[in-house]
Order: sequence, then structure tokens, then C-alpha cells
Amino acid sequence: EVQLQASGGGLVQAGGSLRLSCTTSGFTFDDYAISWFRRAPGKEREFVARIIPNGATDYADSVKGRFSLSRDRAKKTVYLQMNSLKPEDTAVYYCNAYIGANGFWGQGTLVTVSS
Repeated sequence: EVQLQASGGGLVQAGGSLRLSCTTSGFTFDDYAISWFRRAPGKEREFVARIIPNGATDYADSVKGRFSLSRDRAKKTVYLQMNSLKPEDTAVYYCNAYIGANGFWGQGTLVTVSS
């Protein structure tokens, strides 16, 4: 069974940092891209960042230079390091993998950035 577990959210002041984790199981970690999305209150879900099997990364313009992705293949985990957080980064963050035609989502972790 494919599973993705997002964790690491919390309350942080503007300018602070958090590291989110997406721990996966049930599929070959090295073969698929892992993405992060977020949904802010009252807004549509939006793309945040992605790491593909060869290690290349891609970021939304709104987080470039502040967020960075890394992965631990042994732990089958992707990390989203979030620095210089802004109140507008407040959202529920989800990790995602598309395997074949199916999208799999973690349960989300709440990030709240206070001003």
C-alpha cells in the first residue's frame, strides 16, 4: 500500500524556519517524483516544490531562494527546508507522488507563520 506521511509543521514567527518531512512506503522511492503542495485558508491548493528521481528540483516562484528540498533514500523521506518564512506561507502542506495514473497524498501538516 502506497503511503506518504507529512510531518514537521508548527507555529513559527515570521523570518523563522521549519523543516517538513515526507516519509514514504509502498513504492520504489527512487523511481518517482515527490512533490509538495499547500493549501492556504480560503485558497486553492498550489504547487510548492518537487524533487525528481535524478535529484533535480523545481520550486514555485513564491518560495524560490527560501525553500529547499533534500532526500534520504535510506529512509525513503523527502525534506522541505523552509527558511525566511512569511505569514503568507501559512497553509496545510501536503506531499504527493504520482505513480502511474494515480496520485497519492499524505494527510497534510499545518504550518502557521505569525507576523
